[in-house]
Amino acid sequence: MNPHLDKLQPYPFEKLRQLFAQVKPNPDYSAISLGMGEPKHPTPPFIQQALVDNISGLATYPTTIGSEALRGAICGWLERRYGLPALNPATQVLPVNGSREALFALAQTVIDPAAKALVVSPNPFYQIYEGAAYLAGAEPYFVNSDPARNFGCDYDSIPASVWERVQLLFLCSPGNPTGAVLSLTDWENLFALSERYNFVIAADECYSETYHGEEAPLGALQAAHMLGLSTVERPYARLVVFSSLSKRSNVPGMRSGFVAGDAEVLKKFLLYRTYHGGAMSPSVQAASVAAWNDETHVEANRTQYRAKFAAITPLLQQVMDVALPDAGFYLWADVSRTGLSDTEFAQRLYAEYNVTVLPGSYLAREAHGINPGRNRIRMALVAETEEGLEAARRIVQFCKNLSK
Repeated sequence: MNPHLDKLQPYPFEKLRQLFAQVKPNPDYSAISLGMGEPKHPTPPFIQQALVDNISGLATYPTTIGSEALRGAICGWLERRYGLPALNPATQVLPVNGSREALFALAQTVIDPAAKALVVSPNPFYQIYEGAAYLAGAEPYFVNSDPARNFGCDYDSIPASVWERVQLLFLCSPGNPTGAVLSLTDWENLFALSERYNFVIAADECYSETYHGEEAPLGALQAAHMLGLSTVERPYARLVVFSSLSKRSNVPGMRSGFVAGDAEVLKKFLLYRTYHGGAMSPSVQAASVAAWNDETHVEANRTQYRAKFAAITPLLQQVMDVALPDAGFYLWADVSRTGLSDTEFAQRLYAEYNVTVLPGSYLAREAHGINPGRNRIRMALVAETEEGLEAARRIVQFCKNLSK
């Protein structure tokens, strides 16, 4: 067996299942889950219809590089969304079966396991980053998010001796679970580090279309273009961006996304995926073309999230330290003033009010002396507004009962 498998920790939801194993929730309340970040808004009918209309594609073996129509649609969306110059659909984009499997596979592509490599990851983080590092023969190096920096990571705190071993840096902007968005200055610093130490940046942007202000989050390719890195001899050098339709278009079951950026990295990634078996179903490709070409449903989806967050966040602020995030559909709340740890809070809330939240410590690791998720909870506001409001009312009552 692969010995690196023994380094993997249980997934956060398995830890949550164990935490709740001996708990019987209060039967007076119906179950409401804010634990998993799975979109619950309806899938737009036109995407469903595009899938049905192209069901005959199941009779055809797909190519790993995907159809010209899909690659063109992805390039068109990137150019419109981020104001980019024309991308080459043959070399700068590649369809993938959701960003999750692509994030994992990229590590297998770019890491030299004989080099005692390090993979930099934010902390807290999406657990795929850690697993991808271990199974590629590398070690993760965690950089804690800092509430004083709007949950940004202090990459300047990483010593040169660490950077010299880094081959891959994972980041998530907007962040999971914090919702934090990197600034142009942040990107400029990271691009300079990537050039100096020759590591690949894997920018996970699957939450980019759920934002709460008027200004859309800055993207990695957009930042590179603004800094003049789209027109150099090797455009977007060492930068690969990941995006997905799951959150943008409410189609998590379709498993459709893309990677885009450095053509030299993507050439090797395509070679890896050809052997890995990462081709997307032609039927899903056709439905994806329809989704990437339409913004009306995305705007409606975003409006629904904005209204939901505007209604729920003030309620929860009565009893815990929580603020509207830059983007994403999570609330990252500090429950310290309740007197309970994050795991105690989640367990008792489930037992007494049948509401599920995810302990923040399950999303992070002990690094540099602290677990930055400790005494925090993640709440995914993915259900319809009324169900979310009911969950918030129960949480407020639970917290008020604690203070009595």
